[in-house]
Amino acid sequence: MQLQALLDFFEKVAPLHLQESYDNAGLITGNPEMEISGVITCLDSTEAVVKEAIELGSNVIVAHHPIIFSGLKSLTGANYIQRTIQMAIKHDIAIVAMHTNLDNVFQHGVNERIAKRLGLEDLQILRPKDPTEPQIGSGMIGELPSSIESMSFLKELKLKMGVNCIKYTQIHTPMIKKVAVAGGSGGFLLKDAIQQGADIFITADFKYHEFFDANDQIIIADIGHYESEQYTIELLSELINDNFVKFAARTTKMVTNPVNYL
Repeated sequence: MQLQALLDFFEKVAPLHLQESYDNAGLITGNPEMEISGVITCLDSTEAVVKEAIELGSNVIVAHHPIIFSGLKSLTGANYIQRTIQMAIKHDIAIVAMHTNLDNVFQHGVNERIAKRLGLEDLQILRPKDPTEPQIGSGMIGELPSSIESMSFLKELKLKMGVNCIKYTQIHTPMIKKVAVAGGSGGFLLKDAIQQGADIFITADFKYHEFFDANDQIIIADIGHYESEQYTIELLSELINDNFVKFAARTTKMVTNPVNYL
């Protein structure tokens, strides 16, 4: 099967026109007419993941994050981006990114996967791109089946999302019922979470002073960028394996998180 068939499928799941203006989702290396021998799904298409693909005989990598966000002026191997691209091209490996276009869809999207892991119900997009299209936009909000004590929820959050630590603001309310989530850097959605009455907003990459913006109106829980999006890896693999039978999609065994905890 040619790569174009996989790209066409992705276009139905999360069309490229839904990506943000700064993004670079889609086909990054490779020829749409190449025959697929196997697929590796990952969060980041690093050198280690390309080596893994080579060892497994897989010639397509489907990543969440684009390895290239802006134009490259040289390919000298000076940094990990250039080395990854060089290795992929040398070994005829295609790299595809499903980034903010996958963030911005309701069904089979990044935030739906987070919400389901947390057991949220009555899901809605947190910030729809257009009021007439409520199924497209950023973040997600839903409710727990029943209210839970705030610290107990944070402990469950740590377990369900598989995180080493959580940075959170002062607990101003004893119980949590309504929950907002956003995979990756979701700080821009804080006001939306507050306006919609969320008790807690789960996302990543809050800076020190930004935690003050909770303003005793909501609990901010920063679980880490990689940690918030890590289950996108299995989401991508499931989407492929549930719809194609001529090749196998495997999740990477490489942990590409650049952040370590002691």
